[in-house]
Amino acid sequence: EVQLVESGGGMVHTGGSLRLSCVVRGLSLDDSTIAWFRQAPGKDREGVSAFSPREESPYYADSVKGRFATAIDNAKNTVYLQMDSLKPEDTAVYYCAGRRGPAAIPPTAYPYWGQGTQVTVSS
Repeated sequence: EVQLVESGGGMVHTGGSLRLSCVVRGLSLDDSTIAWFRQAPGKDREGVSAFSPREESPYYADSVKGRFATAIDNAKNTVYLQMDSLKPEDTAVYYCAGRRGPAAIPPTAYPYWGQGTQVTVSS
């Protein structure tokens, strides 16, 4: 059974930082893609980043490039999303999602999802 469990959300002021964690069970990180999505109230789910060991570099949405970074700890089967210089428009529920194979953009390409963690950035 595949399980993804996020943690690390919270509330910060503009310019603050948070690190989200996604513990992955049942998927080999060696040949899977773990992506981060976010969804703000009234908006579509948006891809934030995607990390696959097979890709040369992670994918980042233009809105987070230079501020967010993905890291992986294979020993802990955990993927991290380090979020710096946070802005109020980053406020959303953040989800990690997994799929076997290379990175993909649309959320529908990911069959496995975590429960989500709330990130709130106040101005």
